[in-house]
Amino acid sequence: MPAAASRRSRSASPSAQKRATSGRRYCRRLSTKYHASSRARASQKRAISRPGRAIRRVIARTVPAVPVVSVIVPAHDAAATLGRTLAALTAQRFDGGFEIVVVDDASSDATAAVAERAGAHVVRQARRAGPAAARNAGVAVARGELLAFTDADCEPAPSWLAAGAAALRDADLVTGPIAPTPGVAVGPFDRTLRVSGPSPLFESANLFARRALFERVGSFERVRGVDSAHFGEDALFGWRARRAGARVAYAPDAVVHHAVFPRGARGYVGERTRLRHFPALIAAAPELRGELPAGVFLSRRTAAFDLALAGALAAAAVRAPWPLLAAVPYARRHLRAAPGTAAAYLAGDVVGAVALLYGSATARTLVM
Repeated sequence: MPAAASRRSRSASPSAQKRATSGRRYCRRLSTKYHASSRARASQKRAISRPGRAIRRVIARTVPAVPVVSVIVPAHDAAATLGRTLAALTAQRFDGGFEIVVVDDASSDATAAVAERAGAHVVRQARRAGPAAARNAGVAVARGELLAFTDADCEPAPSWLAAGAAALRDADLVTGPIAPTPGVAVGPFDRTLRVSGPSPLFESANLFARRALFERVGSFERVRGVDSAHFGEDALFGWRARRAGARVAYAPDAVVHHAVFPRGARGYVGERTRLRHFPALIAAAPELRGELPAGVFLSRRTAAFDLALAGALAAAAVRAPWPLLAAVPYARRHLRAAPGTAAAYLAGDVVGAVALLYGSATARTLVM
C-alpha cells in the first residue's frame, strides 16, 4: 500500500482517534496531579521553615551585632564554680545586649570546656599570668563600650548588670556590694568576701567601667614590689582612674554573691601572711593612706591589737597592771568567741602584725 494511502487510512480510523483522545486526557490529568502535588510540597516546606525564620528574626532583634556591655570573667582552675557564675550571668534581666568573655588563665581542669558549653567567648592563655593580665586580655577582645567585671567564684544577682550599666550613665567607674552566697553558713575561718559600701580597694569581683576609661588611664597592672599576681591590681587601677579625674559611683542594687570556701584555723592563720603586700600597695597608691585609721593602721582590728601589744609591753616594763587597760578593746572583740577560735584569732593577729612590719620594711612605708 502506498504511504499516502496508509496515512489517510489511519487518520480516518475511529478507534485510533478514540485512543489518541484518551491518551491526551490521561496525560493532562497526570500533569495536573503532579503540579498540584508539587505546590503542596512547596507549601508544606514553607510552613515548616517559618518557625526557624521567626526564631532567627527574634534573635536578631534582641542580640545586637555589637553588644552594649561586655562581661569579663578571669578564671583559673575554676571548673567547680564557673558554671554557677555563667548561669547567673545568662539569667540577667537586662534590656540591652551583652556578651560574656571568659579568660582561661592556663587552667589544668575543664574551665574552658565549662565556658564553651555555656556559649561564652573563651580566650585561652598558654601561660598563667594572673588575674590582671587575664582581665586585660578580656578587654582586648571585648566589643562593648561598657565593661563589667566579676570573678569565676561569684554569682551576680539578676539585676546586677542593669543596675551597674544604669550607674555608668553618670560615672566612669562603678563598684557594688559583695556578700556571701545566700543560705550558706560562714564559719569563723571560712574564706569569702564582703563589701557593704563604697570601697577604696575597688574590688574587681564587682566592677563596672567605661571602655574609654581604659583608653585614658591604661589597663590593670601588678603592684610593684608585690610577689603575688593576685593582689591589689584592681585597687591600683581604681586610684589611677580617680587621679585622672574619673567619676566614681557606688551602685547598691548591683549585688554580687561570693562563694564560701571552707577553711580551718591553720589556713586562716596562714592567709594572714598576705598582709605583707599592703604597704607596697599604699606606696603605689598613696591616696589609700587617707582611708586608714589614724593614717597608719590597716584596720580597726590591727589598731586594737597593736594597742593591746603596746599595753602588755608597757605593763612588763613598768611592772604595773594599769597599762593592760589598753588591751580592753582588743579583748572585747574576742570575748564572745570560743576559746579555740579566740586562740586562732590571736595567732592570726600576731602573724599579721609581723607580716605588716616585714612589708613596711620592704616597701619603706609604715603600715601597722
